[in-house]
Amino acid sequence: MSRALDNENPTIFAPTHATSSRRQPKSARALLWDSEADMFQESDMEDGSESEEEREEIDSEEVFDLLRSITDPEHPVSLEQLRVVNPDDIRVAGNRVLVYLTPTIPHCSMSTLIGLSLRVRLLRALPPRFRVDIRIKPGTHQSEHAVNKQLNDKERVQAALENKHLLQVVEGCLATAGQRGVGDGNVGAAPITA
Repeated sequence: MSRALDNENPTIFAPTHATSSRRQPKSARALLWDSEADMFQESDMEDGSESEEEREEIDSEEVFDLLRSITDPEHPVSLEQLRVVNPDDIRVAGNRVLVYLTPTIPHCSMSTLIGLSLRVRLLRALPPRFRVDIRIKPGTHQSEHAVNKQLNDKERVQAALENKHLLQVVEGCLATAGQRGVGDGNVGAAPITA
């Protein structure tokens, strides 16, 4: 017998059109963010300084594009379509990225798993100089403090990722992450309903 869904009938919104940054990327590297392209090794740097390409700045729109098409663990739709992530709740300052996620219901047991998926996506996609903080949007979850503590504790995150079943679920959520910026709304098989 499978577990009952936390939110059997979530409100699903049409995705926004692909965002375009207000600035032009300095290099093709910005267009190639994925788990392999952005993992540079310090040993690759000859004189210990980072090149302009590795120091390229990012903005909240680019971070949103990385996260928008991640699939919800309970429903075959994107986190953007559920309004779990949105560009107004992403802050980028220097090498720090802060993402607020909004659960679809105040007692959502999937919030930690969703936050873990967001963290893994950003850790794989962003250069290692970035510090990523994932938090529940204030006032949207009954266990906001406990979930925030779990999502931002390095040891807990590492332990979660060592759990093969949990990692498999996270990988399932991230399977659609490469579709970032796709505005057609067909991330999952479910039709868009209001």
